[in-house]
Amino acid sequence: MSIKTAVLNGVATIEIARPEKKNAITVEMYQAMADAINAAGEDPAVRALLIAGQPGIFTSGNDLQDFLNRPRPNIDASPVFLFMQALMACDKPVVAAVTGAAIGIGATMLLHCDFVYVADDARLAMPFASLGLVPEFASSVLVPRLMGGRRAAEKLLLGDPFTAETAVECGIANAVLPANEVLPHARRIAERFNALPPGAVRESKRLMREPDRAALIDAVKREGAIFSARLASAEAREAMQAVLEKRKPDFSKF
Repeated sequence: MSIKTAVLNGVATIEIARPEKKNAITVEMYQAMADAINAAGEDPAVRALLIAGQPGIFTSGNDLQDFLNRPRPNIDASPVFLFMQALMACDKPVVAAVTGAAIGIGATMLLHCDFVYVADDARLAMPFASLGLVPEFASSVLVPRLMGGRRAAEKLLLGDPFTAETAVECGIANAVLPANEVLPHARRIAERFNALPPGAVRESKRLMREPDRAALIDAVKREGAIFSARLASAEAREAMQAVLEKRKPDFSKF
């Protein structure tokens, strides 16, 4: 298991801790994060959640080898969907501390956090199409809403990476900080909720999220069904094998 969890001073920390694999996320890690979010939501001692990676790497996204070798369960039973569902349903404040790369779901999960602080060395990317896949975690809805259709096409169709400054400019992140200040600052923000009335905070977050909740859950399910089907496609197999073999993919036959 490569997810570390701890509760300290009212903050439940979920740490992606697999630096030897660039914090690539496996199915078991998704399940662990879903369980940790749900447990934090039920724990009266927890006032806020903090999601972090390792110094210099938030996450490189899905572990491609793991996903290639896994059978595809019904979407509702998928640990990936359970993680998405848990994060979207969490009514306590969620703070993210991002240093280094945030790729794929490493970027899209930020769309569902309440506070996001990114290092000046952070690079975000959503290269789903280039992997033969489609956007996930309601990013097909939220990214165009935040960035506008033209810039969203650059990010979701071409997979162009973008900087921490762009993430702040378009509303994905709150602020850019020096890398060594990101995690301490994010923790300070999370700890501020110890001094606030927890019921009022939770009800306020529910009110903020409720208008879009059903539409975003529907988007996640629609994306997930296509994403799951495309995992078995020849295009996705070629794209992922090319990444694993460190070569350029060949899509000329499609």
